[in-house]
Order: sequence, then structure tokens, then C-alpha cells
Amino acid sequence: MEKFIPDMYQKNIYDINYDLLKKKGIKCLLFDLDNTIVPVKSDKPNKKIKEFFAYLERDFKVIIISNSNKKRLIPFKEGLNIDVACSSHKPFKKKYVKIMKLYNFKDYEIAAIGDQLLTDILGANRMGITSILINPIGEYEKFGTKINRFLEGFIKRSLKKKNILVKGHYYD
Repeated sequence: MEKFIPDMYQKNIYDINYDLLKKKGIKCLLFDLDNTIVPVKSDKPNKKIKEFFAYLERDFKVIIISNSNKKRLIPFKEGLNIDVACSSHKPFKKKYVKIMKLYNFKDYEIAAIGDQLLTDILGANRMGITSILINPIGEYEKFGTKINRFLEGFIKRSLKKKNILVKGHYYD
């Protein structure tokens, strides 16, 4: 069960303590896209996201790592002027390793941010990367994500019994 427990848990990407991450030596932020940055049905970044990512880019290398395909990520790559890793097959390690080699980052210099335990958190934890869970920002989910959410329900109920991942009880 430990592989499903995030290092940090926050309501959304705006509530994360990025100053704390910087103090911990984090240099790279890996963001999931769907229901982390934007709802699944959003096809491009809005002004608020653009401004926020420009702000983060002052202190961090920011990359979107998503299981979505290239066509889905291109508008965000271009709109945010950041790098993307598409078809990442999280929680598998291959894309994380590729990013670490390509950008010359160590595991302790990276934080991964996402809304799913079975992909984002498990993938980051398997790599020794700081894992940050946020609540999904949209209600609509793709079919595969609905299956993951069903399985996540068992994990979350088990963790909640240990007073871990209780919605509204966030931690850094």
C-alpha cells in the first residue's frame, strides 16, 4: 500500500507549496494533464494556466507527462511553451527514465503532480520521485480512468481507515 501514498496531498495545483519544493532541491515538475491541469474536455490552456506555468518556469523545468497521445498534448506544448511527454504509459518507468536522462535530473530533483493513485502516484513512487496527489478538477473521466477510479476506491478506503488521504485533510 505504501506505493500508493503520495508524499504530499493538496486540493489543486495552485495550493502546492512550491517554495517548499524548491527548498527541498526540486528542480523539475512533472504535471499530469487531464483533471490535473485542465478538465478532460479542455482542448487548450486558459489564461490562468498560462500565467501560472510562466510563473513556475522561473524556478523549475516544467514538463507535462501524460498517457494521452501527441495530438492531445500539442496545444498545451505550444500554448504553455513547455516540453511534453505523450503516451507515457504511467505507472511504467520508461518515460520517467527517459526524462531523467534527457534533462540530466536525479530522482530527488523531480516532483510529479497528478490526480490518480494508479498512474501518477504509483509511477512517481516507483521511481523514487516526490509524488504529489491533487483532487481531480473535473467530473468527466475517460473509460480507462473510470476503471482506475473504481480500483482507487478500494485503495482510498483502506488508507482512509489509517487516516491517510482524507479529502479536506491536506499535507505538505
